[in-house]
Amino acid sequence: MTSVTASTTPSLKIAEHTPFNATAFAAHALSSPAALAAVLDHTLLKPEATRAQVIHLCHEAAEHRFACAMVNPAWVACAAETLAGTGVPVGVVIGFPLGASLAASKRDETARVLKLGAHDIDMVLNIGLLKSATKPDYDAIKHEIHAIVEIAHAAGAIVKVILETCLLTFEEKLRASELSLLAGADFIKTSTGFSSGGATVDDITLMRGVVGSRAGVKASGGIRSLADASTMLHAGASRIGASASVKIIAELANHPSATS
Repeated sequence: MTSVTASTTPSLKIAEHTPFNATAFAAHALSSPAALAAVLDHTLLKPEATRAQVIHLCHEAAEHRFACAMVNPAWVACAAETLAGTGVPVGVVIGFPLGASLAASKRDETARVLKLGAHDIDMVLNIGLLKSATKPDYDAIKHEIHAIVEIAHAAGAIVKVILETCLLTFEEKLRASELSLLAGADFIKTSTGFSSGGATVDDITLMRGVVGSRAGVKASGGIRSLADASTMLHAGASRIGASASVKIIAELANHPSATS
């Protein structure tokens, strides 16, 4: 892949990268319920989620060894306490779901949830700045992501940048992916699950085409079955966010040939 260009905006050069073997990754992830669980972020982000539901989510995450238990910031301390000693990390969303918070607020929120025990930081980039399409706006986006990456990495945590692909044009998806990489993100992620659409095969393919093996790609939004998860993995996803995680791995356990 060569440069991302536009007639009215400066280009971003996409560096050479090592290809990602989606077929091999998907085959391993789908080889057993345990292997699949290891790439699933078990998620509960509903605004009406209760303490009891968060604790239940964490118990499921520990039982099945999901990649993390993903919660809203108010529940990080509860999730960390529930998961203590299990080895399963707490995931949290930042600037969620709009991405339009002040950059300083996102940094402060990140620092606070890390102190409370979070490990996976899923942040929403500033979508409006991206769509404003000027170099100062792109620089501001990159600076915001990089500041959060620095805070997270200093604490041994990782950052996934949510692009909200359903709101972006083809070029905006490319540009958002590259800005996230330039800022040091560990993953780029499709969706919050709270906008007009979720993960699609085309978006996962596009995002993986940009990052190669330089970063992970997380598919989220609308993934409710083993077939959905398998499709996203074969398209290039290396992490999946889902509230139906238990159902998905149960499908694999009951029908191991379903993904062949």
